[in-house]
Amino acid sequence: MSLLLPRRRLNRNNRSSLKKGKTIRMGQRALQRVPPSLPSRTPSLPPPSSSSPSLRCAPSSRRPLRPRAMSSHIVGYPRIGPKRELKFALESFWDGKTGAEDLQNVAADLRRSIWKHMAGVGIKYIPSNTFSYYDQMLDTTAMLGAVPSRYGWESGEVGFDVYFSMARGNDSVPAMEMTKWFDTNYHYIVPELGPSVKFSYASHKAVEEFKEAKALGIDTVPVLIGPMTYLLLSKPAKDVDKSFCLLSLIDKILPVYKEVLTDLKSAGARWIQFDEPILVMDLDTNQLQAFSDAYSHMESSLAGLNVLIATYFADVPAEAYKALTSLKCVTGFGFDLVRGLETLDLIKVDFPRGKLLFAGVVDGRNIWANDLSASLKTLQTLEDIVGKEKVVVSTSCSLLHTAVDLLNEIKLDKELKSWLAFAAQKVVEVYALARSFSGVKDEAMFASNSMRQASRRSSPRVTNATIQHNVAAVMKSDHRRSTKVSARLQAQQKKLNLPPLPTTTIGSFPQTADLRRIRKEFKARKISEIDYVQAVKVEFEKVVKLQEELGIDVLVHGEAERNDMVEFFGEQLSGFAFTSNGWVQSYGSRCVKPPIIYGDVSRPKAMTVFWSSMAQKMTERPMKGMLTGPVTILNWSFVRNDQPRYETCFQIALAIKDEVKDLEKAGITVIQIDEAALREGLPLRRSEQELYLDWAVHAFRITNCDVRDTTQIHTHMCYSNFNDIINSIINMDADVITIENSRSDEKLLSVFHEGVKYGAGIGPGVYDIHSPRIPSSEEIAERINKMLAVLDSKVLWVNPDCGLKTRKYSEVKSALSNMVAATKLIRSQLNKS
Repeated sequence: MSLLLPRRRLNRNNRSSLKKGKTIRMGQRALQRVPPSLPSRTPSLPPPSSSSPSLRCAPSSRRPLRPRAMSSHIVGYPRIGPKRELKFALESFWDGKTGAEDLQNVAADLRRSIWKHMAGVGIKYIPSNTFSYYDQMLDTTAMLGAVPSRYGWESGEVGFDVYFSMARGNDSVPAMEMTKWFDTNYHYIVPELGPSVKFSYASHKAVEEFKEAKALGIDTVPVLIGPMTYLLLSKPAKDVDKSFCLLSLIDKILPVYKEVLTDLKSAGARWIQFDEPILVMDLDTNQLQAFSDAYSHMESSLAGLNVLIATYFADVPAEAYKALTSLKCVTGFGFDLVRGLETLDLIKVDFPRGKLLFAGVVDGRNIWANDLSASLKTLQTLEDIVGKEKVVVSTSCSLLHTAVDLLNEIKLDKELKSWLAFAAQKVVEVYALARSFSGVKDEAMFASNSMRQASRRSSPRVTNATIQHNVAAVMKSDHRRSTKVSARLQAQQKKLNLPPLPTTTIGSFPQTADLRRIRKEFKARKISEIDYVQAVKVEFEKVVKLQEELGIDVLVHGEAERNDMVEFFGEQLSGFAFTSNGWVQSYGSRCVKPPIIYGDVSRPKAMTVFWSSMAQKMTERPMKGMLTGPVTILNWSFVRNDQPRYETCFQIALAIKDEVKDLEKAGITVIQIDEAALREGLPLRRSEQELYLDWAVHAFRITNCDVRDTTQIHTHMCYSNFNDIINSIINMDADVITIENSRSDEKLLSVFHEGVKYGAGIGPGVYDIHSPRIPSSEEIAERINKMLAVLDSKVLWVNPDCGLKTRKYSEVKSALSNMVAATKLIRSQLNKS
């Protein structure tokens, strides 16, 4: 995926050539106009004054002198843009409204702004190749030429047509699997590998972005996903035995890495950063040996380069730490010292002499302002171990996982805003710490930071004694429903009278431009509440009518009143705050705006009863009450860091429990409590997982422990590997679970092949909703039959993988029509047998 395009304007024929399979190179700078339908050129993020106590990035009428570069480093940076410029450019391109060159203009402006911001602040080690049009793992797949054969690519540079087909699918072939990146809410495209893959250097993106920054006068550190992380996060291709050892491909991919290194050196690179977060996982001896061998094998190609290996998201286990720090070809080692405090103990015992320590003391996963004094103490501790000149101040991980710039915020009040730092401000924090560590302490900034930390600790809006007391009380019970699930299902069937293989959807229906406009106008008080409710009611009626016409058995109202499945609830709960532009990339162009949980959580009043009751009155069929579960709200928020996460989770659970009671009183007989992110929060180390699963499952059970046997409780999970936590899923004791299955090649079904007995209702997804591709009824019927081979027809449900919010109505209608037709076909076959 060479991200470069010839310096000429694309005409309609060039644009349509994407559909004909012709390669459009993806990385070259194209400096022509951005059309009116796209955001205007992204303004450079202005460099803040290094002495600014508020960490503000104040605009300047003239370009300031660049501060002296201190020993500072940023692992990575958000690529989506301060106001989601990349999102809008991507979607405009996908819709055929703009061309590849227009998309590249927006991307080039974003990269330039990011690099200039870091350089203007004074960061010494500035990353490049952390920008991506979709996903950094997919970029690596393109770099290695590891394109699955179904996309029709044979050789040459991987272009937009093939690249986006892998990410999103196309009319004829499905997309590659997508799953969570470690324990974050970011999703990556899973490489599909096997012994027949012919690796080749097929994307020159890394070297082109390095040259692009160099042309701006900025020397960067090119970043590559390391070979071990790439292989161990891959999966065997569909036609390959599942026991295939992915590490057996290490000798085949290293020659491509060597070619990339040679290219970078020729372009003038002096540093290279390999991201190897896989090292924080529980790797066995053979895997660690393969890691050591891989870097030893690249040693000659690394000659002449300074090499940084970055780890993040957790502690590095002792065995992995030893393997890592034993590498002779490495100049520096990066560690997450926010989530990986035990790594600090390993550093104290043994750190290789003469090597650089990239100390990740600024949190890349949260939005709270850094406690500068506490971080400086950590840096001083490291100084005593490795020496001042060997310590580089860094972020704990890429800032990809936090919002972009606090200056874009107009909704947050002054006090709360003073407690926060987004990516742009965290860059300033890194520089401030590096400057102070070098002996040039900004006393005013540190004093202001201390005052803001004290303000947050003492603010009365943070703690509520009653809520704290209620949470302490719930820990004394396990909150299980008193009746076994088998008996509950019988009682529910008598009440609901559903057919075999009941059909349903997950919750959301397409969020149209008109719908978003109406919500925006209501929030801006441009339309009355009466007009808003009427507009939403019309949308409900449309969704209900469509489902009834299609023959769906258990309906949803489509969530027209909701902006986001977490934000909608957080806006109605105490202890939450919301940003106007705090967007974070989830995958591709999909962005989320996580709530900020700053204080104790409670539910002042009912949140969904009015809407669910309205929808239920429109139909005789069961209408699901739709709630987001406490663990998902927790994991998809920026969570307060001044108390254990489980305490915050139990507070949310008690609030959702009140909502469940009110829905039941209102006559809602099917209530779905989504826990899409339960797996996401699982700690990366096995030794820590049991404790998390215990309190996460407990939190879910709190929400519905008091409902009647005839009230059917559903939950939903998606886009993670659930096989290793199947017993915890069973322990949640939901009546029905709908779960993503089709995009992951029905990986979920393997656990039932292995003998796991699941007695509750279950609906493995029958088609991927993140692709515009419409599955045929025959394809869906084949999937249902595969499920019936391991699951009883009495418990099997039929549904899509996930919610339909991101799809168009034309796609939804066709796909659901095929889903219902396939279900009816299988029902008739079951009746005959």
